[in-house]
Amino acid sequence: MSTPTTARTYGLASEVPVAARARGLTKAYGSGETTVLALDSVDVDIARGRFTAVMGPSGSGKSTLMHCLAGLDTVSAGQVWLDETEITGMRDRELTRLRRDRIGFMFQAFNLLPTLTAAENITLPMDIAGRKPDQKWLDQVIDTLGLRDRLKHRPAQLSGGQQQRVACARALASRPELIFADEPTGNLDSRAGAEVLSFLRDAVDQLDQTVVMVTHDPGAAGHSDLVLFLADGRIVDEMAEPTADLVLERMKRFDPAHKS
Repeated sequence: MSTPTTARTYGLASEVPVAARARGLTKAYGSGETTVLALDSVDVDIARGRFTAVMGPSGSGKSTLMHCLAGLDTVSAGQVWLDETEITGMRDRELTRLRRDRIGFMFQAFNLLPTLTAAENITLPMDIAGRKPDQKWLDQVIDTLGLRDRLKHRPAQLSGGQQQRVACARALASRPELIFADEPTGNLDSRAGAEVLSFLRDAVDQLDQTVVMVTHDPGAAGHSDLVLFLADGRIVDEMAEPTADLVLERMKRFDPAHKS
């Protein structure tokens, strides 16, 4: 379980507890000559109570990293822990329960059920699990996200930004240990995207949540505390206290799409 002395563990913040970690994380697709190595022996720590962004060129492995850390995908080699719980090797039923109880998800597609109201969509995962929400916490999330006057609306009655805010509230509602957001602003205009990023920032600063966001947008990454840069299945760099301009400059080193 120890890391080789020649390896570097990214994302490690001194004196900050770790919400999730991976050692030697490897993910390969196919076999033989057709094998594609999506992740290549990644060592990473996700600091608790921080906003971490994951960036990289298309095909760099950033979404695969998120899926493996979240237990949405199996690993080919290595180990992944959520807090002190090792999730690699867990059975499907155990993983399903862990994701439901301890992890929140936001995706580019809002994944809201059109027949349910915003309030019903927010509490849906807990309703399925037969759990009652902590009403005080739920009220705090709803008010932080500015959804109080939209709770009775169905998704078709909400703007894209409002729908993503509902998806954000759903991810936060069970007070998970870790929230994974995969391109959460990808389907939004710039104004709505900025609102959602601000709410994710507030979730960390005001609600003490831990957020990991995959994004291709330097502006979105500029809202985070730390950016991890991936290339060819490996974390190749990191940046604390990022700004959009600094992230863009760093991306130019290993992403041809940002060199123009």
